[in-house]
Amino acid sequence: MADDYELHLGAVAECTQRNRLSELMQTELDSRYIPEIQLFKAAKTTNAVAQLWASTANTSNVAGAFWAALTHPRCDDVLQEVLCRDMHMLQHQVGASARIEIEKFNALLNENAILARELAKVQARSTRLLAEKSREAERLQLELMQMRAELAGKDCRIVFLSENLIKLKSATPDFDAGERLQKIVAQKKVRQSELEKQNLELRQKLRTTTKSLETFQQVVAHAARTQLAQQTEIHAAPITLHLNHKTVLCVGGRSGSIANYRDVIEKVGGRFAHHDGGIEDRSNILDASLAAADLVICQTGCISHNAYWKVKDFCKRTGKRCVFVENPSVSSLTRGLEQITTNDLNTNSLKHEVLVSSNEKIQSVIVSNS
Repeated sequence: MADDYELHLGAVAECTQRNRLSELMQTELDSRYIPEIQLFKAAKTTNAVAQLWASTANTSNVAGAFWAALTHPRCDDVLQEVLCRDMHMLQHQVGASARIEIEKFNALLNENAILARELAKVQARSTRLLAEKSREAERLQLELMQMRAELAGKDCRIVFLSENLIKLKSATPDFDAGERLQKIVAQKKVRQSELEKQNLELRQKLRTTTKSLETFQQVVAHAARTQLAQQTEIHAAPITLHLNHKTVLCVGGRSGSIANYRDVIEKVGGRFAHHDGGIEDRSNILDASLAAADLVICQTGCISHNAYWKVKDFCKRTGKRCVFVENPSVSSLTRGLEQITTNDLNTNSLKHEVLVSSNEKIQSVIVSNS
């Protein structure tokens, strides 16, 4: 039995001459490619046939175009050679494309087989899950029916117990009293919890107050120790100077130590005067206080800048004795007083009297001249 290639060779050999087989093949091909033959009839020259073939050679129906151009009356030997050569190359391209398409087709077949197996697995898993869900739904439906039955039984039991409770209340006259006692007990428990909470808050406040009291006692004890130390300093360092009722102006110093300053001045026979150095007292009061003082003690660490220069300038102009103390403590004040002698005070007093008498004489001369 001949194969396809042998049949192809036999058909080609029979077409080299006119016979029954070649006529049948001619008729078959003419009827199959009627549109292409009608298209090529419009070409009247060989060049026109060649151009029409060039424009249709790359179309999908290249076989019809090849048959129409090859059987055209204007197709000569040269054009026939061109047609056969082009068709030969197209066959190579078609073969290569066919092989590529076959490879793609085989790859698609393999992929399709893999996807088919995966789909079968997914379908099997879906079927299994569906069966499990169905069984779960049946189980839940059964449980629901059981719960509904239990609920109906509980409703009946509740009705029965309610009737028994009514009968029990009617048969027991002290039943309401017991309920009232239970309510009272519940109220007492609530009140007890409130009192316990309040007691806890009071204990916390007591602890806080105790801590504050301990802190306050420590502060008081520290202040007492400080005051005792200052008094000890005052008594431990006695001053041999006697101020003879001279006015001593203390400028600056700690506000809490003013009473101690006063005690020190008055114990040595002086009159105490104080100015805070411009912190709260007005600065114009300082001028009057300086003029009325016999002795000035300036505590430089606790006065304003303007007050310091005002005290220094006033004492320099008037020749009034001024002692500058850096540390505003009672012991520093005591050491400052020890620097002063009675002669210094008498000399300053005499200068003050001479200055006053000179001012009075100048004023009398001015009055007489006027």
